[in-house]
Amino acid sequence: MATPSQTPASGSPLAKAFARDGYAFPIRALAADQATSLRRRLERAEADAATQGNMKAMVTGLPHLVMPEFHDIVRDPAITDPVSEILGQDLLVWGCSFFTKEPRTKSFVSWHQDLTYWGLDDVDKVTAWVALSPATLESGCMRFVSGSHTQQIVPHKDTFDPDNLLTRGQEVAVEVKDEDAIDVELQPGEMSLHHGRIFHASHPNASDDRRIGLAIRYIKPSMRQTSGVKTFAVLARGEDRVGNFELAARPEGGFSDADVERCREAFRRRESILYSGATDDGRRKMA
Repeated sequence: MATPSQTPASGSPLAKAFARDGYAFPIRALAADQATSLRRRLERAEADAATQGNMKAMVTGLPHLVMPEFHDIVRDPAITDPVSEILGQDLLVWGCSFFTKEPRTKSFVSWHQDLTYWGLDDVDKVTAWVALSPATLESGCMRFVSGSHTQQIVPHKDTFDPDNLLTRGQEVAVEVKDEDAIDVELQPGEMSLHHGRIFHASHPNASDDRRIGLAIRYIKPSMRQTSGVKTFAVLARGEDRVGNFELAARPEGGFSDADVERCREAFRRRESILYSGATDDGRRKMA
């Protein structure tokens, strides 16, 4: 199967740049006022879910399965058009989650490659990272190492560091030179695209505002989970002619019983994959 780093889905300048570098930014995905509106919707949902058990994990960890607004965003052509230049016209959303750093906190993301623990059989994956607040050097924007996507998956180690936003606190077990990093600064409504094997990380947020990014993981329908578990996905564009994933419909909203149950089942199916081989008791509780 062709990979994005080897054979772009088109000869567009975006696809060529992505194939060369492993990333592309900044790309205007949402109007600034739309990004602000979505941020407010997220923060209302966070407040409503704060006292409802594991509901907040659903809001931040799989928002497109419980909130209609975010289901619609992951299917928005303003986002999927650029992704389709790289992966082609048939797109699934394998996952969608918020990476939020509170003001002046220690939260960070270590150097890692996305596909390390996702249990997928190929690399036809692009993450669209959409800024809902300013992602700047001060607030801890993402950082990429250009061209690192051409490497295979390198060894990673689990740290389960409580300040690390990654599930296992995973980090590459090879040296990454800080001077090789590209800072990915974005304004609200802008997005970056990155390859599943690129080295990326981010520093803590030293600003007075939250740093909020929505990470949408797009894959080709031809991919599958190597474990045989049929995880949930959303058809973002085109067709799914293969059926390797269970397609989730648009949520009803209002945290209906059906939406909540589906989201819980989605987390359950993912947990065995994302924590495969982990032995540390510091693993995070999924919804």
